[in-house]
Amino acid sequence: MNRFRASKFRHTVARLPRREAWIGDVRAGSVASCGNHVKASCRWIAFNADSAGVLGIVPLECLDGDKRTVSQLCCHSDVVADFDFSPFDQLLLATGSADETVKVWRLPESGQDMPAGAGLTLGPVGCPVDVLQFHPTADGVLASGAGKRATVWDVGQQQPLTDLDAHGDQLQSLSWKQDGRLLGTSCKDKKLRIFDPRASPAASQGVQGHENSKDSRLLWMGASDCLISVGCSQMREREVKLWDTRKFSSATHSVTLDTSPGAAIPLYDADTGLLLLAGKGENLLRCFEASPSQPALSQVSQCLTEGRTRGLALTPKLALDVMACEVLRALQLTDGFIVPVSYAVPRKSVQEFHEDLFPDCAGTVPATAAQAWWAGDSQQVERVSLHPARRPTEAFTSPLVPRARRAADAAPDARLPDACPADADRSGGSGYSSPSSSLASPGSAATSLSASTGPSSGFASSPSQKSLQSILGPSSRFRHAQGTVLHRDSHITNLKGLSLTTPGECDGFCANHQRVALPLLSAGGQIAVLELSKPGRLPDTAVPTIQNGTAVADLSWDPFDARRLAVAGEDAKIRLWRIPEGGLRDTLQEPEAVLRGHTEKIYSVRFHPVAADILVSSSYDMTVRIWELGARREVLCLQGHTDQIFSLAWSPDGKKLATVSKDGKLRLYDPRRSAEPEQEGPGPEGSRGARLVWVCGGDYLLVSGFDSRSERRILLYRAGELCAGPLSVLGIDVAPSTLLPFYDEDTGVVFLTGKGDTRVFLYEVTPEPPYFLECNSFTSSDPHKGFFFLRKTECSVREVEFARALRLGQSTLEPVAFRLPRVKKEYFQDDVYPPTRVWWEPALGASAWLAGADGQQRRTSLRPADMTPVTAAPKEAPARKFVPAAVYLAEKSDEQKKEELLSAMVAKLGSRDDPLPQDSFEGVDEDEWD
Repeated sequence: MNRFRASKFRHTVARLPRREAWIGDVRAGSVASCGNHVKASCRWIAFNADSAGVLGIVPLECLDGDKRTVSQLCCHSDVVADFDFSPFDQLLLATGSADETVKVWRLPESGQDMPAGAGLTLGPVGCPVDVLQFHPTADGVLASGAGKRATVWDVGQQQPLTDLDAHGDQLQSLSWKQDGRLLGTSCKDKKLRIFDPRASPAASQGVQGHENSKDSRLLWMGASDCLISVGCSQMREREVKLWDTRKFSSATHSVTLDTSPGAAIPLYDADTGLLLLAGKGENLLRCFEASPSQPALSQVSQCLTEGRTRGLALTPKLALDVMACEVLRALQLTDGFIVPVSYAVPRKSVQEFHEDLFPDCAGTVPATAAQAWWAGDSQQVERVSLHPARRPTEAFTSPLVPRARRAADAAPDARLPDACPADADRSGGSGYSSPSSSLASPGSAATSLSASTGPSSGFASSPSQKSLQSILGPSSRFRHAQGTVLHRDSHITNLKGLSLTTPGECDGFCANHQRVALPLLSAGGQIAVLELSKPGRLPDTAVPTIQNGTAVADLSWDPFDARRLAVAGEDAKIRLWRIPEGGLRDTLQEPEAVLRGHTEKIYSVRFHPVAADILVSSSYDMTVRIWELGARREVLCLQGHTDQIFSLAWSPDGKKLATVSKDGKLRLYDPRRSAEPEQEGPGPEGSRGARLVWVCGGDYLLVSGFDSRSERRILLYRAGELCAGPLSVLGIDVAPSTLLPFYDEDTGVVFLTGKGDTRVFLYEVTPEPPYFLECNSFTSSDPHKGFFFLRKTECSVREVEFARALRLGQSTLEPVAFRLPRVKKEYFQDDVYPPTRVWWEPALGASAWLAGADGQQRRTSLRPADMTPVTAAPKEAPARKFVPAAVYLAEKSDEQKKEELLSAMVAKLGSRDDPLPQDSFEGVDEDEWD
């Protein structure tokens, strides 16, 4: 009968708080790792910030209604892949990074600065650290996963206790059993393994877990012999499996969820048996009930959230509002917020403690120390009551990292930076290195993530703008840019039969200020050419097209001739098409010219930015050829590539040509001097695709690509020093498509998005550190097949629009305007609109350029004749300062004060000599009464 007993948690409901209760001013990063990206203790919340090597730190609870301040903890020189709070010391945080080290930090009490240095450092371990977890019963024991090896550390001794090397591929997760005896791992080789780390040698057993090697997770179900794993099937369906280690050959239960691409984050609470599941990039939270005594999953609830999940964490049990029957609280990390989602069991009385919902939970005092546990001590953590009146009040402080001394206790010379580390070492008496004193300079301590929240505690209360910038770091003047889809009247809709098979080297479509060219799925390489001046719904019947004769590999409009289109075909030929004046009315079958020379399929074609009638192309034959279109002949052939050419780009002045290829190299050519590259340098690590664009006046190259773990990233190179490698590398997110960069040379802003994405990233690129300044991104409701930017004259300067793009959707083409919010929009914003280069007019002809001449295009102002520059706007009179009444009245005599007071009263009430309204009434005649 026990088997069919109803669960008391089956009616658990998720409650989303009001927006006021969200934790704002969060700028979450998109880290490609197997971590949860957010963790919580009873005091702090930590999350991956948008800067590499930085965690955001924010209090779990706000005191006295104050606004939470988000601070930065600069942890590592590379990406923080995972982190974990100690289950005992609520201020102890461990971080693992791609810089191959593990660091342990002591976070401050409220009212203090973040530590400027780590308390302890473990490693380097020889490869990036991917996952971390503290031991559940012993203080000072930490498990880490790096590459194919799991390591159990004695943190106090800063030495590994054991290495578990039986993995065939990269670790994806690890989990301690609640009693601390066993460690479970999941691995990219599709296997689940169970280790007894204290056995000699470490005993292990393994089983085939999930059939797909995509991100998998493993969790122990408390202290039982059962586990939960989350992964993907061979058909890429996400699934949850329950396992019993006593019969570990196969799963005892399996549930298939869906085929969403986001990795699933599982969180399990052993006291309630509730399992939460959230997919990265999704807005659905699932809640299941899973019990070791009855190995099955039953769905309890589903919750739709407003933002998409970047990470998920559970708050500790001792932080729950038990008097409101709150049995779980999840923290959902989104792009801009941390949203607390409360799970409560409905009860008639919510003002009393329900013992049946809240059994005693593990306390915060460790049962043993690291060396005692390693010697065989398996004592369990004492359990404590969640009843508010019986909860423990004293907090445990681990001796691993001593507390930083308060300013009042510091020695007089502690204000000197050189004295802090030595003093801290002497004060702890433990022999471990400890964080610097709380008197560390603000520049090296934690910083606020948002200018709106002000500096974190410990800084001056009202710093100047200059000092505030030194605290927060530089920010972009375009950080508040807003992308807006323009009115539907400007859309072209009912697009049908769009090609989905254009190569990754192609942008998907191309446009100029007059028309757009769209490859179609029809046989024969058909291309639709639509006039932008004729928006609206296209007819259901077929539209006139270009019959290219072979599948389209790439296409590009001539920047100097709005009617000429170059199309690269899979037959190794380039066809030049001329569109009739006014647009296509009939099917176009004969090209203006056909260029032959390549021996294999062509990747991409690009027109010269300065000289007319010059075209460059790259091909599978691993050559780059330059064509003179007037003579319809090949004039130059560049060599030196050993593998597929992903992308090529002319420098803004047209003198140099840069390429990036699958062999992992960047190459820089001076085509008119040599057919061999004049420079080579290391490119992106991954071989899935890359793009490049010239930035900062042609002195730098920006490359988008992938790393070895398929994270999309951008790299900045000095064009004259490619061999030195990138100056800066910035991780963006994890997605399959290559980021397509567009650089606006007038503002220095680069736009990044991929085919199939819903988001456009914006960064201001600067030649000085930190090189990339993040701006607001643009997000669309559905994925786009392509994104193409138009020339500057299409922007509405009256709306402070600094970029205009065309977004190709499933069946629509819609313009997107990128604008800046400005107060004085009636003035021309000349700080946003410098004189722009007229790149749609050639500076010289093909023969002159081939002969060695260089040209420079003229520049023009975008200012309308009837707009005044904002720099020439009349200065507003400064606001009159408020003078306290006491100062004003003190300058006058008593008689003057009385006189002014009476005058003010009379002016307000009116003169007594004024006639009353009834005085003007004249009455009525006698006959009017009848």
